[in-house]
Amino acid sequence: MINSEEVLEYMRQESYRPMGYPELMAVFKSGGKDEAQFAKIIGQLEKEGEIIRTRKDKYGLPERMNIYRGVIKLSQRGYGILLSDQADTDDIFVYGRNLNGAMHEDRVLVRIHQRAGNNQRPEGEVIRAITRANHELVGTYEKRKNMAQVIPDDSRQIYPIYVKPDSKMKVRNGDKVLVSITSFPDKDRYPEGKIVEVFGRKGQPGVDLQIVIKKHALRDTFPPGVIEEAEQVARPVSEEEIARRRDLRDVRMVTIDGEDAKDLDDAVSVQRIEGGYRLGVHIADVSYYVKEDSRLDKEAFERGTSVYLIDKVLPMLPHELSNGICSLNAGVDRLAMSCIMEIEPSGSVRKYELCQSVIHVDQRMTYTAVNRILTDNDAEHIERYSELVEDFRLMKELADILREERMKRGALDFDFPETKVIVNEVGFPIDIKCRESGAGERLIEDFMIKANEVVAEHLHKKEMPTLYRVHEKPQGDSLTRLNNVLGVFGHKVQENRVEPKVFAKILTDIKDSPGEKTIALMLLRSMKHARYVNQALGHFGLASEYYCHFTSPIRRYPDLIVHRVLSLLLQEGISDKKRAQLEKKMGAYGDHSTMQEIKAEEAERDLVDIKKCQYMQQFIGQEFDARISSVLSFGFFVELPNTVEGLVHISSIADDYYEFNDKAFTLVGTHTGKKYSIGDEVKVLLVKVDVDAAKIDFEIA
Repeated sequence: MINSEEVLEYMRQESYRPMGYPELMAVFKSGGKDEAQFAKIIGQLEKEGEIIRTRKDKYGLPERMNIYRGVIKLSQRGYGILLSDQADTDDIFVYGRNLNGAMHEDRVLVRIHQRAGNNQRPEGEVIRAITRANHELVGTYEKRKNMAQVIPDDSRQIYPIYVKPDSKMKVRNGDKVLVSITSFPDKDRYPEGKIVEVFGRKGQPGVDLQIVIKKHALRDTFPPGVIEEAEQVARPVSEEEIARRRDLRDVRMVTIDGEDAKDLDDAVSVQRIEGGYRLGVHIADVSYYVKEDSRLDKEAFERGTSVYLIDKVLPMLPHELSNGICSLNAGVDRLAMSCIMEIEPSGSVRKYELCQSVIHVDQRMTYTAVNRILTDNDAEHIERYSELVEDFRLMKELADILREERMKRGALDFDFPETKVIVNEVGFPIDIKCRESGAGERLIEDFMIKANEVVAEHLHKKEMPTLYRVHEKPQGDSLTRLNNVLGVFGHKVQENRVEPKVFAKILTDIKDSPGEKTIALMLLRSMKHARYVNQALGHFGLASEYYCHFTSPIRRYPDLIVHRVLSLLLQEGISDKKRAQLEKKMGAYGDHSTMQEIKAEEAERDLVDIKKCQYMQQFIGQEFDARISSVLSFGFFVELPNTVEGLVHISSIADDYYEFNDKAFTLVGTHTGKKYSIGDEVKVLLVKVDVDAAKIDFEIA
């Protein structure tokens, strides 16, 4: 029986030239019943953009025809950037006039018109949308004299959606609504849709959460069949399964997480051994409970990740698993996947073992408690956890070694403070805090990174099909824009020296300077978003040659895939048939997981921005100390110590006329010579808060 991979392999041959359908059918000797199957395969490959049919009805691979497949990201300014599926391919710029109805995050085919040159991206045109990313959008209802439309909340959704009046749906001008798209846009036509839900006014506690969930198409409930399956598999560990595994229940280990965490998927153990340390990273074996192609698995794939919306979690797996049988709760036996490493005083791993295990966590620790022991030397906590104190001190000793080893090879240490929004029982913000990582958070991060590297290299050496976490180096116009800002502070990244150590040195040089956070942010934004692919392309930010996500299978689908592959390898090996099946699936696993991760990050950020606005409304008319975080032609953004950001518009600075210096990124008074620069401390007055748009305006006090 012919399959799609055989057709693609044939077309990938150097000698292949585009063929018509009859020619291909003759090559694969398809006739009778096989012909119907062959037609279905060709049709599906064309639909998915794997192959292209030319105007002369011949089939070939898109990359051989100057056509690239990928996800298009639209800007609110109306242009698009194609993130190509092909590794090591530049992002492709698409002018608004060449979008041809493509919407933000659609999977599309783009034909290149102009190749890259002089640090500019290649330019192209969308020739077809393969799959539409959004079938529903959240927006504001606008009723005009002769028509009604919904303006999407997401400014990257650049098309207004025309809607027809519905007598059953009571909707007022300015209401936030959910619109279902009934007709997608094309080159000459805007989209049309139907209002399916009316939220009311944005900014109300409860409403804002629902709007964010719907806006980003997040799943907030599990289908009954998935819950039913979760209840069936969430059973205590059987003696038969324990007997099959490495028994590590006598190894002293702990979990260390935030106070609010309920899905505990990693435990750690440490021992001093001759010539170094033995570090155990023990991860919940979710793959034992979530079988491939089960209802649980399909739901987890669709979600891709858990989403943390301040005081509400949208878990990837039902609570029966995420907070129950898979969570490494203290005092109970749990199934795990263990990575046990022997580490030298230099930080290098001299020996490691990966195994399926059964573990018994001794204590559920919090970051706060561990920090009290390690940083504050708090007598109460030291006495309370006396049996574990030496373990924590040994953990910190080893973590410091691992971090230093990572920094030496050029890993980038972006230590941005985290925003912590405190809300009351109805979801209204009552405080916003800036939370920085302590010793407890850092040591868990160091241990997880090392385990991820070890597992990734192991799977690569075994030539197993898997998902790697890759982070590619900055290039093209991203590098040009970065150098424009770095030049202001006396730094530059040479095009032929784009390597982690160069970026790491800049981060070291700017430490504790006024522009530290701004420059660090610019360095971060110049890099591509990390993604999941089936090739070991390395991780630029961590200066790792091999990297994957292994440590959070309760809340990330790629980790579950890595566990599944590792289980096959540890149990009975992998057949050629199974290897081929996995290789075929990895591309889709990676693409979808990357998309879902970005969606989750945007949803989490959106809700935090709304809560910041709700919180700051009470302070209108008050003065604050702030620091300038970026300077633009129309003004500058300032950040308060609690991480709240807002704009000081140039028109509000009344003591002079100010001009923007695009070389120094400053605003300079034409008469006074007064200058506003990145990193300057200023006193500002809060003048306006727009909760609907999640925007805050300040003026110079």
